This record gives sequence, structure tokens and C-alpha cells, in this order.
Amino acid sequence: MQNPSSLPSLDEFAALADQAWESMPPGFRSMCGNVVIRVDDFADSETLDYFGMDDPYELTGLYHGIDLSQKSTLDTATLPDQVWLYRKPILAEWQARGDVTLSHLITHVLVHEIGHHFGLSDEDMHRIEDED
Repeated sequence: MQNPSSLPSLDEFAALADQAWESMPPGFRSMCGNVVIRVDDFADSETLDYFGMDDPYELTGLYHGIDLSQKSTLDTATLPDQVWLYRKPILAEWQARGDVTLSHLITHVLVHEIGHHFGLSDEDMHRIEDED
């Protein structure tokens, strides 16, 4: 188990998420458009309530936005889509597992949040992770 004082801060975690994003295949990144990656310690209470979750450690990430198949050039300007990564649940999973690097787990959550939103199969998502 990691020493809690050596765990990455929100800024350090965000830098790891940016590195994970940059290492993904260009085709996958272009599919996402101008998605913004956000990091917070936990999902807010409204999000947890929406999903019927009492334990904030249950949610490691969330894609918030409209996938490209639903967007139109006629749409009015909207905020960019966002992928939220929740630092403390991801760190807790990483510490409990002990069999993967933190960068690998961040990549996994990022790919799966985006992949599920776009309807990719688990096989597709594993292939994207393997290209990392």
C-alpha cells in the first residue's frame, strides 16, 4: 500500500490524466472531438444521487456530454463534453489492486468512460488500451 503522503495531488493526477490522453491512438482522440478531462476528488452529491450511489468510492469516472453520433452542425454552441476522473476512488482501487500502475488505471478509466459513451465494445476498448 502506498504512503498517503506520497499520493498524487489533484494537479499531479491531472497531469497523469493528460499524459494518458496524449498517449491514446489519434483516431480515438479525434472521435472524441474537443473533450475536456476534469479531475476532482469525488463526484458531487447530485451525480451520486442520479446514479443511486451512497458510497462516493463507487464512481471512478463519468463522461458528460453528447456523443458525436447525436451532434449536429445545426446545434447551438454548447459546453465541450467532459470526462470526469475521480481521484480518490481511482487511488483507492489502485492501492487495493496493487497489480497495475496508476497511469495504467487512469488510462483504463478514461478509455472506458469514453468508450461506453460512444458504444464501443469491451473488445474495442481493450484494443485501444493495448495501443497505449
